[in-house]
Amino acid sequence: MMRRIAVIDVGKTNAKLALVDLHDLSELAVRIRPNTVLPAPPFPHYDLAGHWQFFCQGLRAFQDEFGVDGVAITTHGAAAALIGHDGAALPMLDYEHDGPAQTAADYDALRPSFAETGSPRLALGLNLGAQLHWQFTTDPGLRDRVKQIVTYPQYWGYLLTGNLACDICSLGCHTDLWVPEKGAYSSLVQRLGITDLMAPPRRPNAQLGTISAQAALATGLPQGLPVAVGIHDSNASLLPHLLGRKGAFSVVSTGTWVIMMAMRGDTPQLDPARDTLMNVNALAEAVPSARFMGGREFDLGLAGTKAVATDADRQAVLDQSIMLLPAVEPNSGPFAGHHMRWTAPPQTDGQRLVALSYYLALMTQTSLQMIGAKGPCVIEGPFARNRDYLTMLASLRADGVEARESSTGTSAGAALLFAQDAPVMAAEVPQSADAKTAAYGRLWQETVDVERDKSGLNAF
Repeated sequence: MMRRIAVIDVGKTNAKLALVDLHDLSELAVRIRPNTVLPAPPFPHYDLAGHWQFFCQGLRAFQDEFGVDGVAITTHGAAAALIGHDGAALPMLDYEHDGPAQTAADYDALRPSFAETGSPRLALGLNLGAQLHWQFTTDPGLRDRVKQIVTYPQYWGYLLTGNLACDICSLGCHTDLWVPEKGAYSSLVQRLGITDLMAPPRRPNAQLGTISAQAALATGLPQGLPVAVGIHDSNASLLPHLLGRKGAFSVVSTGTWVIMMAMRGDTPQLDPARDTLMNVNALAEAVPSARFMGGREFDLGLAGTKAVATDADRQAVLDQSIMLLPAVEPNSGPFAGHHMRWTAPPQTDGQRLVALSYYLALMTQTSLQMIGAKGPCVIEGPFARNRDYLTMLASLRADGVEARESSTGTSAGAALLFAQDAPVMAAEVPQSADAKTAAYGRLWQETVDVERDKSGLNAF
């Protein structure tokens, strides 16, 4: 019986290895290392070799201490590995590199419409298609050196099994390469001339293969152990709820990116200029979604301070309407193009922390409204432990907010790629609303409306 699932979990900030008990989705062991970007030529790229060594050491330890029954993989989006004819991956471009901006005009002439793909036009290399276009345009000999292109989760699966694939969730993650409603590659793939290079698309819960002899030596895992195709990280967070809930609900996956997905809600009002889009879930369904760089904004907003908020700080923020207006990170999210400002400067680090947490909750609420979210809203990841974030969101959402406090919802979701039945999840913690906090939230929304009118930028 499949029970102990090792999960390779690569977020934009950290690379993790978790061992998940499939019976109750608890984490038996977790290892973490920074997802450092290497500046070396030919462009900023991820430390794939360092990650692989880290994963191999962790897998060997998990096997020795617990035993492993299968391996699942989840990673951030906007990333793909270009596999050469020698079987090795070329450097994997960091999606925050500004290289793709150099060929943006030519790419814009090629890319399909939002109506076709549900992918908004994003900055830098956040559209995977823009990365590929820039790489093949600026390196004319690259195409001859590439044998196959795989989305990021499947790179690790390739190292473990030797088999190649793309998963539909990673392809459906604002790549411009996929048509969610049809479940097929978009017209861009042919326009880029890479139809023969793209690995075959597969569902995340399919079996990619089994641990190869070479991988068994590297990892200590037994040869023949099954490896799932793998899944985009936000869809991994969604999967436990997709399998275990009925009716309308939404999931907010927090980390470097805050990703919101709404299931069975109202008709969404998707706007490509405001970072709303269609994702594709593990069941191949199109999912109205929105995103902003909340974890990055949290770090930028605190500016390195180790703040601890007191009740006096909370009271001051509410009484004095100390508000942070969008956007701390102006290149993405529902208020892209806006630049942050304080309505009144916080007097303590604790006040700054409270107002920043309220800001992040209000950014979340803005996005949830646009994607038509209804029913309970489940918060996954670090923000599930942020009291002020949760209170503000619960004060504005009539259908309730729940917090799931595991260290990473993505690992549990990825482990479920091996599940045969709906999961038995740890109970979410319901959050309490507060009338004074709700009034602050409504004032923030009204203030943002005024700012919008002044700037002529994205509407609330």
